[in-house]
This record gives sequence, structure tokens and C-alpha cells, in this order.
Amino acid sequence: MAASSVRAVQAVSTTAMVRGFSTKLKEISSRAIECMVIVQNNQPAAVIINVDAYQEMLDEINDLCVEAVAAERLAGFDQASVICHDDMRTRFARKD
Repeated sequence: MAASSVRAVQAVSTTAMVRGFSTKLKEISSRAIECMVIVQNNQPAAVIINVDAYQEMLDEINDLCVEAVAAERLAGFDQASVICHDDMRTRFARKD
């Protein structure tokens, strides 16, 4: 998911959210609004995002974690300890 430089964000009070929940939910579900910040006592209390946007965010976080692990492993890569693919398949072949 490419990050957008302009995001449709709306802040709404808890009272307004309760009164217009169905409408607000439709705005989030249709992605007319990227995210909605629920404000309580003039402080951000919660954020509501679309399910697809949430999954995209989790996927991006997972990709970044995998990339970080790969970079860490490459930093300590030792060419002398490399095992060829055929040897690896033989070593870890199932013995059913």
C-alpha cells in the first residue's frame, strides 16, 4: 500500500459519533474517509479505520519486520557456512 501524502481524516466528538454512528460507519466502510479520530474531553480517544485499510497496515508492518530480519541476517552472513540447495533438501527431507 503506497502511503498517500493527503489523507482524508475527520475528527468527531463522542457525542456526534453516537448520534451519527450509522452515517460515520458508512463513510469509513466506503473509504470516503481514511480514518476517523474520536475525541473525548478535547483529547483523541480512539481511531476508526476501514477493515481493508487495517489489513493493509498489518501487511505492511509484517513486510517491514521480515525486511528487518533479512537485513540483520545479511549483516552477519558468512559465505563459508553456505549450504547448497540440494544439500539443504537432502538434510531436511521428510522421512515418511
